[in-house]
Amino acid sequence: MHNIRQILEEKGSEILSVAPGDMVIDAVRRMAEHGVGSMLVMHDGEMKGMFSERDYARKVILAGRASRETRVEEVMSTPVVTIDPRATAEEGLALMTRKRIRHLPVVEKGALIGLVSIGDLVNAVIGDQRLLIEQLESYVRG
Repeated sequence: MHNIRQILEEKGSEILSVAPGDMVIDAVRRMAEHGVGSMLVMHDGEMKGMFSERDYARKVILAGRASRETRVEEVMSTPVVTIDPRATAEEGLALMTRKRIRHLPVVEKGALIGLVSIGDLVNAVIGDQRLLIEQLESYVRG
């Protein structure tokens, strides 16, 4: 069974972020360039929030705000929900489901070490299930 640390080792621990004072248009442009659905909001190495496509849709577009005139800190989600690298992929999925989020920063001893998405966790769980099925089939065949 995969834990969060193993998932980070496989995918890498690159962390994309924006600053609280950045304009929303710049954050959205950066997310599009990197093909991601959210970015951490960081200031002086500290997590201040998370900015996602959902924040953009609900707090900017539907609220009638201008993305060129709105700062990320005005629409970011807080507090940031995090996960320990020792947690399992299943625990991560359960947390994401409870909190209705799609991205989890991974924090170890107070330090940010990576970010996992719901897709990362689903892929890990599917891989674990595939391996279990293969093992069971092998056992049944003798």
